[in-house]
Amino acid sequence: MRKKITVVGSGNVGATLAHRLADKQLGDLVLIDILEGIPQGKGLDLLESGPIEGYDVKIKGTNSYADTANSDLVVITAGFPRKPGMSRDDLLKANFDVVKATTEQVVKQSPESILIVVTNPLDAMAQTAFKVSGFSKNRVIGMAGVLDTARYRTFIAEALNVSVQDVQGLVLGGHGDTMVPVPSYTTVAGIPIADLMPKEQLDKIIARTAKGGGEIVNLLKTGSAYYAPSAAVAQMVDAIFNDRKKVLPCAAYLEGEYGIKGLFVGVPVKLGKCGIEQIVEIKLTEAEKAALMKSAAAVKELVDIIGV
Repeated sequence: MRKKITVVGSGNVGATLAHRLADKQLGDLVLIDILEGIPQGKGLDLLESGPIEGYDVKIKGTNSYADTANSDLVVITAGFPRKPGMSRDDLLKANFDVVKATTEQVVKQSPESILIVVTNPLDAMAQTAFKVSGFSKNRVIGMAGVLDTARYRTFIAEALNVSVQDVQGLVLGGHGDTMVPVPSYTTVAGIPIADLMPKEQLDKIIARTAKGGGEIVNLLKTGSAYYAPSAAVAQMVDAIFNDRKKVLPCAAYLEGEYGIKGLFVGVPVKLGKCGIEQIVEIKLTEAEKAALMKSAAAVKELVDIIGV
């Protein structure tokens, strides 16, 4: 029996994600939105692509959570997008209400599902979904690190004129300006980045990575990134549904790991059929540890404001 995936929000991220999931035939899809006609139209358009693209999954657009019942996995992309000059933190209170209401519906219709949260500010919204759902911590995951790491790897590959496939790296911490690219775990075909690039150049790339989402917002003027974010979620869904035990940086609820307790923060996790199957603790340099604690403190500020 095929898996069932619900994508909440049929904007650019949600619709592009539905397209990617259909292409990979990871499950039957439900695209839900409060806007009448939009999810139905996009869902039908995607369904009609199947004979050409060769995917064979059911795709339904809806405004009713009843159609999402018994989903195996739910991705929350719904919320207000960032606008030029707006930080992720500005979105906090508006999107808290959206994620809270969405999570309540998900629990009612799909109490056994795994939740992936994409709505910004990411870490605080993942914590909201976790607290509201009452789900075990392995079943609520924030998508951030996969995206931030992809940006980091892209910029390094560009700078060195090498294949992006050869660049390995990690970006930890909160999904915002305090995110933490980790130079000590950054390599190109196994060669440490410090052997290939001066620190000053890498520092510029790290700064650009932290502002990667904002760079795209400023270019688009009326929207935010969606190709890379949807690709990041699709990789996570693939790792879970195919039980790949893939180690990816994701926002996870920490209970003492890395010296952080009671917060969603981006760390390496093992993703498999149960969701987060292990939080992988790695040795960080003192500077990296300090940056991670600073990032966690920034997440805590947001969490305290909304009381989750």
